[in-house]
Amino acid sequence: MTHWKYLGGYPAALLDKVNRMIERGELGDYLAKRHPDRHQVQSDKALYAYTNALRQEHLRNAPGIDRVWYDSKLDVINRALGMHTAISHVHGSRLKTRKEIRIASLFRDAAPEFLQMIVVHELAHLKETEHNKAFYQLCEYMQPDYHQQEFDLRLYLTWRDLEARRNA
Repeated sequence: MTHWKYLGGYPAALLDKVNRMIERGELGDYLAKRHPDRHQVQSDKALYAYTNALRQEHLRNAPGIDRVWYDSKLDVINRALGMHTAISHVHGSRLKTRKEIRIASLFRDAAPEFLQMIVVHELAHLKETEHNKAFYQLCEYMQPDYHQQEFDLRLYLTWRDLEARRNA
């Protein structure tokens, strides 16, 4: 069985299905059928508005976000797809913290469910810093099919890697 870097930790039976789809060349068709659309959130300004709207809808008591943007270097560094940071600055006797979210620029051309999944994931870190049970419950609250979308996103990333190898 082939091991895929984005699919570690899934049950062997599920990975067997994925491997059969890849062997038959059906993974791209499966993804195109499940996620045919592309979102319209193309600019950093639109991404900020999109992220803030999700935060307002689901996490009203969470701290505000100061900046959200597509980062073209993010998917290269440690295979990160999104990143949240809290940068603290001392201003006189006060400590100011800026909350920032970076989304890998590969999501500019992705399905809307994938963008939502990544934004939901990063927003959940405003309340829960660790990837624990409470964190994933919060993700499911904000996007009820979060786990399925995460799996489909992992399939999409695997397909992208396969296509890059074929075209290299």
